[in-house]
Amino acid sequence: MPHILIVEDEAAIADTLIFVLQGEGFTTTWLTLGQAALDHQRQTPADLIILDIGLPDITGFETCKQLRRFSEVPVMFLSARDGEIDRVVGLEIGADDYVVKPFSPREVAARVKAILKRVAPVAASANGSRFQVDQERVQISYGGQLLNLTRHEFRLLNCLLEQPERVFSREQLLDAVGVPADAGYERNIDSHIKSLRSKLRSVAAEAEPIQTHRGLGYSYSPSHS
Repeated sequence: MPHILIVEDEAAIADTLIFVLQGEGFTTTWLTLGQAALDHQRQTPADLIILDIGLPDITGFETCKQLRRFSEVPVMFLSARDGEIDRVVGLEIGADDYVVKPFSPREVAARVKAILKRVAPVAASANGSRFQVDQERVQISYGGQLLNLTRHEFRLLNCLLEQPERVFSREQLLDAVGVPADAGYERNIDSHIKSLRSKLRSVAAEAEPIQTHRGLGYSYSPSHS
């Protein structure tokens, strides 16, 4: 499921957001500093960032400016400032939404879903026009045909599609499907990949969108889809 990065220095607000978002099926990470958020997004990209403006190190505005130099991840600002100029600045520097404190946590969750739904077709197009990902319904279509995927297969394929050409190790893919890497299930990934390839070949027999990198892991290659 989509992963949300929460960058907020007030624990009570962060705890509320985590509770509501996880209740809606999202996974979350909580950080309190803008620089830490930038480092996290470079190393482990989130699907959406909820970003407080008043952070202890650098402002949310500055964090977003630096973020836009290397990522187009959707950003939702949180702020106690409700002036028009703040909203305009936030949106002009690349935010997708601006929410004023105090806020309804469930409204924030609804806005997060709306943003992700809006950007999903863009992500799918960037990853190769043959795939269409529907995060809301937990479905993936290939070549216009809906794939009959298990929960683990959806998460696995979605993870690969989100970062074309990136080589994921078995341990990283286990984490993506929600299985601890120390559980001894690394080879189960091979079985899931084999099943996914069979389902993709039933749509396009000659295509090979999932590439094997011996001794390393797997990647998604748009040029082979």
